[in-house]
Amino acid sequence: MRSKPLSRRVILQSSIAATAWIAAAPALTGQAQAATLKLKCSSSLPNDPKYANGRVYYDNLVKNLKANGLSEQIDVTFFPDNQLGQEIDVINSVKLGVIDLMVSGSSISANLVPLVGTFDLGYLFTSFLQQTKAFDAGAAKPIEDALLKGANIRIIAWAYNFGARSVLAKKPVKTPEDLAGLKIRTLPNPIITECLRLMGAAATPLAFGEIYTALQAGVLDGLEHDPPTILASKFYETSKHYALTQHIFSPLAIYFSDATFNRMDPKLREGFLDAAKKAAADSRTHGLAVEKEALAALTEKGVTVVECDKEAFRKRVLPQTDNFIKARPEAKPVVDMIRATQA
Repeated sequence: MRSKPLSRRVILQSSIAATAWIAAAPALTGQAQAATLKLKCSSSLPNDPKYANGRVYYDNLVKNLKANGLSEQIDVTFFPDNQLGQEIDVINSVKLGVIDLMVSGSSISANLVPLVGTFDLGYLFTSFLQQTKAFDAGAAKPIEDALLKGANIRIIAWAYNFGARSVLAKKPVKTPEDLAGLKIRTLPNPIITECLRLMGAAATPLAFGEIYTALQAGVLDGLEHDPPTILASKFYETSKHYALTQHIFSPLAIYFSDATFNRMDPKLREGFLDAAKKAAADSRTHGLAVEKEALAALTEKGVTVVECDKEAFRKRVLPQTDNFIKARPEAKPVVDMIRATQA
């Protein structure tokens, strides 16, 4: 059986189609290889682009990813306001690799690795600038190593909570005696709870998402947090006295799941981590500026900002660090390095 000879027209059309397919093949293959990496980033704070540290960090991250030419390759979706769950649930999801990124204080991860609680010790830091100098000198490295080993969580970078933690209450507080018996919300973290107890309060651990209604209902007499968070979360609507105890300069951690780290293409990962670290530096600068603005805004909303007897509070809290070191001797080099660092 003989096949029919192909016409010149058919051969020409087939040749053109084949050439077009070969030319397109690299682009199609490249598109398949360059599938966008989707990441989830969680924050418990509201979606406020000025006063909420999670949103500020996210905006800076997006900006720096674009500057690094990665905006088409990495898509980070932001979930503020506890959308992915309460913080204790989210940090466990980061540990498991279910959530990729979390922007939160160091305090929440102390529930997984108690050594992280070193950074929550009352009156350990004197300022955020002193904190950065201590971390740059190596004070954060043992904590980072412990968190990676014990919880499969990496710290991409350290930023600042937007101000020191101080006490917002329904009555004026200037001394430890004024704080006595007041039910003050603390993070569900034993170190911060103990700090507030030593300061004189009836320290009351509670999830962040439950604070506002607890203040409204009278279950709480106040809370301790930084000025921008109090402003962004509208806690000033329930309590009108802000005592500048400044008992904790809590570092803001950019948590990154080790599972996500390991599944990223090394070249993509390098550019991502660079952008993420630059975003933390940008957020630190923003945080220092916005604390003063938030205090002024709180005053405009009827909050009385009060200087208090910080030395009296500090003396009461001092034994906490010694007891912590006795229980965890591995914290001593970290504490010594922080105390030796001058702002």
